[in-house]
Amino acid sequence: MRTNARSMWHSEGIESGSNHRSAFTLLELIVTLAIVAALIALLLPARRGSREAARRTQCRNNLKQIGLALHNYHDVYQAFPPAYTVDETGQPLHSWRTLLLPYLDQKKLYESIDLSRPWDDPANAEAFKTVVPTYACPSAAIDPTQTTYLGMVGPDACLKPTEPRPIAEITDGTSHTILVIEASPQDAVHWMAPQDAGVRFLLSFKEESPFDHVGGTHALIADGSVQFLSATTPDETRQALVTVDGGETITDW
Repeated sequence: MRTNARSMWHSEGIESGSNHRSAFTLLELIVTLAIVAALIALLLPARRGSREAARRTQCRNNLKQIGLALHNYHDVYQAFPPAYTVDETGQPLHSWRTLLLPYLDQKKLYESIDLSRPWDDPANAEAFKTVVPTYACPSAAIDPTQTTYLGMVGPDACLKPTEPRPIAEITDGTSHTILVIEASPQDAVHWMAPQDAGVRFLLSFKEESPFDHVGGTHALIADGSVQFLSATTPDETRQALVTVDGGETITDW
């Protein structure tokens, strides 16, 4: 009888310990899952922020490449390209972005384009479908053949509509004049299109404008540098950054 009692006591003790251990393990699992969930919640915003920082850096690098290409074009032709080329009747044919292709390692694409025909002519259908990575901001939710890198076009802006612009004409200083600006997605155009709304965008954006980057947008300066323009940049500063020879003094930018 003593042996049986001892055996029963021993058996019950094992069963009781086993149940206790199972309950404790379940509690540990719940706590672990809660910790993992909390860590994920903390890390996801940081990961999203890291991705946006990388996209912003890539966008900045795109504009630097465009700036270098524009200056290399200037070295060859002694002037920046016209905003667009025209036919004998004055109708726009091709954008400065097309003229810049040989200086962006896209010579083969450039040579495939019939410059005597409009950018959207069937003869240029293959080029029309081609994506040029340098013209695409990775943060822009637009068709990959479109671009938000728009030239500052106008008689007093860096890119004249149909004529080349020598750097010597930028008497306000190349470090105080915008050449290309990253506009909002709603202003995007096909990279081949002889269309640019850079000046309008620069002069009209507000803090609530749909920028591709938080707090503002990138601008390629005529000296080849890239600056980040705050959404709160004063109106008078933005106006001064448009003109090549306005004689304005820029103090806040």
